[in-house]
Amino acid sequence: MKTILHYSLFILISIFITACTSDEKHPVDTRTVFKYNDLAGISSLDPAAAKTFENIWAVNQLYNGLVEMSDSLVIKPSIASSWEIINNGKTYLFHLRNDVFFHDHEFFSEGKGRKVIASDFVYSFTRLLDAKVSSATSLLSNINTSSKPGFEAINDSTFAIHLEKPFTPFLGILTMKYFSVIPKEVVDRTGEDFRRNPVGTGPFQFKMWEEGSRLVFVKNENYFEFEGTNHLPYLDAVSVSFIKSKETSFLDFLQQNVDMVSGIDAINTDEVLTPEGTIKDSYKDKFTMQTQPFLKTDYLGFLIDEKLPSVKNSPTKIKAIRQAINYGFDRKKMVKYLRKNLGKAATAGFIPPGLPSFDESKVKGYDYNPEKVKELLFLAGFPNGKGLPEITLATTEQYLELAEYIQSQLTEFGIKIKIDVQKATVLSENIANAKINFFRKSWVGDYPDEENFLSLFYSKNWSPDGFNYTHYNNPQYDILYEKAKNELNDSIRYSYYQQMDQLLIDNAPIVPLYYDQVVRLVHKNIQGLTSNPMNLLSLKKVKKVNQ
Repeated sequence: MKTILHYSLFILISIFITACTSDEKHPVDTRTVFKYNDLAGISSLDPAAAKTFENIWAVNQLYNGLVEMSDSLVIKPSIASSWEIINNGKTYLFHLRNDVFFHDHEFFSEGKGRKVIASDFVYSFTRLLDAKVSSATSLLSNINTSSKPGFEAINDSTFAIHLEKPFTPFLGILTMKYFSVIPKEVVDRTGEDFRRNPVGTGPFQFKMWEEGSRLVFVKNENYFEFEGTNHLPYLDAVSVSFIKSKETSFLDFLQQNVDMVSGIDAINTDEVLTPEGTIKDSYKDKFTMQTQPFLKTDYLGFLIDEKLPSVKNSPTKIKAIRQAINYGFDRKKMVKYLRKNLGKAATAGFIPPGLPSFDESKVKGYDYNPEKVKELLFLAGFPNGKGLPEITLATTEQYLELAEYIQSQLTEFGIKIKIDVQKATVLSENIANAKINFFRKSWVGDYPDEENFLSLFYSKNWSPDGFNYTHYNNPQYDILYEKAKNELNDSIRYSYYQQMDQLLIDNAPIVPLYYDQVVRLVHKNIQGLTSNPMNLLSLKKVKKVNQ
């Protein structure tokens, strides 16, 4: 099957890439194709569905928004050349470039992509207000639709967004791929099938997609961005395969059938990495490893809503028990031995490194402390764990080894943990519906602001459609959260974030485990592939050279 896939992909690329020739009889293909494998699969190429990493990576090659995020998390212009924030932070005015065109498509006049204007953004953003179209709807709850339209085309080159009240992280939210510009006439003609017939403005444009098999983008010759005097992108095509086997996918990387592999779960770490998490000498001349802090916190969560019958009789409703669990295992050894030092033990708060307010000296978290565990168990009425009921931890097969490590260490203190392994989809549904008291979870930053992490514990976010999975409810926390959302002074806002983070740690509705890392292995003939704390894949400046 793998051989057939690779052969088919070769034939496909040969068809759509015109060969340059060294002589008339023997054509030599000098075009460059960046190849990667997607283990999970892509469900849609519509930016309105850019919720998963897999969708986001693909969509990022096809579309642009008003603004984008740099690798150092600085918001910079994209289709908007500049912007102003007026009306006490409630109105955003974006001034658009006049040289951005949609990809060529048969539904445009003469098949040529037309210029992007402000009304295209009005359409693209208004479409997101429909919850049936996109899960981005909740991100636009602050849009003012009372006295004037929330989205307004003042003229062809000026687009305005009106908010009901100031919201400091809003500009960062607009860097999300949901907020890409799309052409109404194409969406109207394709309907729901736009998901597999995408038209954007990005550095690459859609060529073909055999779902579950292969996806191909080709260079957008009319792309508006340059690097110095060089017209972007450099690559001629992007090819994505969908091999579900991790072993086969990683073997493909080692055989140079793909150019990059991303994520510790996709890497055979025992094969290529030392116990310290560096590349083994035998592979150093073949590829490089990119690592950096990832805006992602892995944690265990407690459902602490005592109005729920399942919580009333649970020992984890007791704060001292939750704190004892936090102190009862060694995070640093866990990261060292189970993750080969790829990540950082979460001994501070929920906010991960990479965000400005992260400060271990100001937010004091939990580290391994046997004496504190014994003290807290005694205070809770269960000395040395005597009489403490068994506690069930729900997780997935992927994190079973981690759960067993925690189980083993807590057993030494008389805290008995039963592990319940569930399918990922089942576990997510059960957590969202408050059916599990103790669970493994992670949170990846949707946009680079601490508010995105701390919103998980805002009391108003624990409706059936919300994401306060622990049902944490603290009036003091809520006051600080609301202050921070409206605070324009960075230092004051960061202080609010740190206070909230410390409250969260002290009340212990969660057990922070580790702050993740972006980890990529990249072959040495790939140049210009950078990484970033959002783990966003950007290929517009990538070059592939012959070795």
